[in-house]
Amino acid sequence: MNLPEEILQQAENYSEEMTDFLRDLIRIPGVSCEEEGVIKRIAEEMKKTGFDTVKTDEMGNIIGKIGDGKTVIAMDAHIDTVDTGNIDEWEWDPFEGKFEDNIIFGRGASDQLAGMASMVYAGKIIKDLGLENDYTLYVVGSVQEEDCDGLCWQYILSETDIQPDCVVITEPTNLNIYRGQRGRMEFGIHVRGVSCHGSAPERGENAIYRISRIALEIEKLNDRLKSDPFLGKGTVTVSYGECQTPSLCAVPDGAYIHLDRRLTAGETKQSALAEVEDAVKKSGVDPDVVKIEILQYERPSYTGFTYPTEKYYPVWVLPEESPLCQKAVTTYRELFSQEPFVDKWTFSTNGIATMGIHEVPTIGFGPANEIYAHTINEQVPVDHLVKAAAWYALFPMIYTEK
Repeated sequence: MNLPEEILQQAENYSEEMTDFLRDLIRIPGVSCEEEGVIKRIAEEMKKTGFDTVKTDEMGNIIGKIGDGKTVIAMDAHIDTVDTGNIDEWEWDPFEGKFEDNIIFGRGASDQLAGMASMVYAGKIIKDLGLENDYTLYVVGSVQEEDCDGLCWQYILSETDIQPDCVVITEPTNLNIYRGQRGRMEFGIHVRGVSCHGSAPERGENAIYRISRIALEIEKLNDRLKSDPFLGKGTVTVSYGECQTPSLCAVPDGAYIHLDRRLTAGETKQSALAEVEDAVKKSGVDPDVVKIEILQYERPSYTGFTYPTEKYYPVWVLPEESPLCQKAVTTYRELFSQEPFVDKWTFSTNGIATMGIHEVPTIGFGPANEIYAHTINEQVPVDHLVKAAAWYALFPMIYTEK
């Protein structure tokens, strides 16, 4: 039996343990900023599987370490989840960890507790088979990603001594290799009006009418945004709105809309802001009553630690010919004796910080299909846990080979 076969066999041997571990994680609710119980359960499993050190940082991220070599590799899974939404829409308890036909169901099964389970058991496989090379491997369970993608890695790379040579993001890729994603921004647009009695609306200036004209221009802006052959089209949408009014029989004197902007290659914070300003101008609304802002994130983590950041998350793309991408492809070939599908995520990941902001080469490989993320039928096949664990166990050796 050659080494890749041996690694796959060992991963298969741990399929039951990975399944049990993932089901345990699903049973512990862990929305953003409330992940403490999940972190404690991961720490317990990391210690059980033989990580050299296990610690939790000031923000609350859990970090397991294997080895002490010169090449530093980090693997990341955010372990917070979104909430369940309308619980009546679920056909089963989202926190049961339902297991049926070798598929695990529940909130966080795909996004992205499965990646965490596979990484932890990859660590055990590395220890079992003596796969340590001249590398240091950090396995990170990061917090607050669903609330603010990349925040945890902005903190890790700016405030700690962990400085990886490359990062593997274990968000769901359906066992494909992903090398990039569109960026993201969040805008707020505030509009002032003039209130008056609702029986004589002509005496005032209705803030909802003003914001509506702007919203319609945002809809038109979406149609004009550029596209990229690899990443696809940039998009913008109004994702939330509200108004302020003295009463339900008065003309509103304030209104607000929230914009979700997805950035494709070549689009920047400055260009996106200029486009929104132009849309406001096209709406005909007096710019003196309009305030446009790039939003800020300042919510404390479960530890009480706050790390403020602007809600601008840059585009990133790892070139397909890059050494990291080629090593990822080689790892796949060695294990599965076939060519991988190399693509990109539709959604955003912590890669916006590792590569988008800090320019650390970043690649993606994860269990589960991203189409199930945030859905009421969230799921991952056990086979994906096994194959992902094998890939994570072999990759550090392949990456450090000359």
